[in-house]
Amino acid sequence: MSDKPIIAISRQVPGQLLAPLLAFGEVRMPDAPPPTDLLSVMRDADYALVTAGERIDEALLDACPKLKMVSTVSAGYDHIDVAACSERNVRVCNTPKAVGAATADMAFGLLLAASRRIVEADAFVRAGKWTRSAEPLFGVDVNHKQMGIVGLGRIGAELARRARGFDMDVTYYNRRRLPAEEEQRLGVRYLDFDSLLEQSDALMVQAPYGPATHHLIGAEQLARMKPSAVLVNAARGGVVDDAALAAALREGRIAAAGLDVTEGEPDVHPDLLGLPNVVLSPHSGASTRDTHRRMTLEAFANLVDALRGGPLENCINPLPATADIA
Repeated sequence: MSDKPIIAISRQVPGQLLAPLLAFGEVRMPDAPPPTDLLSVMRDADYALVTAGERIDEALLDACPKLKMVSTVSAGYDHIDVAACSERNVRVCNTPKAVGAATADMAFGLLLAASRRIVEADAFVRAGKWTRSAEPLFGVDVNHKQMGIVGLGRIGAELARRARGFDMDVTYYNRRRLPAEEEQRLGVRYLDFDSLLEQSDALMVQAPYGPATHHLIGAEQLARMKPSAVLVNAARGGVVDDAALAAALREGRIAAAGLDVTEGEPDVHPDLLGLPNVVLSPHSGASTRDTHRRMTLEAFANLVDALRGGPLENCINPLPATADIA
């Protein structure tokens, strides 16, 4: 029996990606495209590469007692029970660097689409309603307005850069304030959470999802926002209470919303579906060919780093130095 580690890959990948891994161990992946029984691939694995569509929970971890590390082809990791991984000394790595620019592009695109009613305007023209006597579809300006970013991480920093091109006043809220030199470099101002809600013309939600951020934006927070404000969520469903958001949009308590993510996705709250002042996208913030390629390469690099026994730059649950991963 070989002493080489077993490396499980949940989906078929091109052969050129496997070469660096084969130098370290045995690679296992499904013979057919998904859906595949994930356990059948990961059983006996020491290392695994998965995607955001695959759930890593306690039951699967208990069935894979040799597992030391999981690399996910995603920036988000709410599909992985990180606490359960930590309890079992399983490290989890993600791909935060690869997705920042594309996700920020999508978030800013949703802001423009919702603010300027672009989707409504498209439907208006296609329905043959555009005549000389037609009333214009008035939206709200984006330029020279105040953007408030909830969660100024990699993607939030990319958003701040784009906002400066629109001469926006960029403010943010984090649980931990950035150093003054970082604020100056990004051209952002810190506000407490309530002030950010009250002052922002564009509220950009980029906080990760977890117990501490579940319904971080709910009815109480929406009630603090301006009636002319636009909310954009390109982070994770569940950070925003979609039922409360639908009520605020329906009653005109905020102007519009752009959502790339929703609670319980791919299901969408039915009250949102009938509203003209919400723009919906199917969690496609990072869905460009170039970005997906970079995500895949970053996830494979995470695997190689683990196999080499080196530091894990993208590890979200660093373990004590006594924990063995190699």
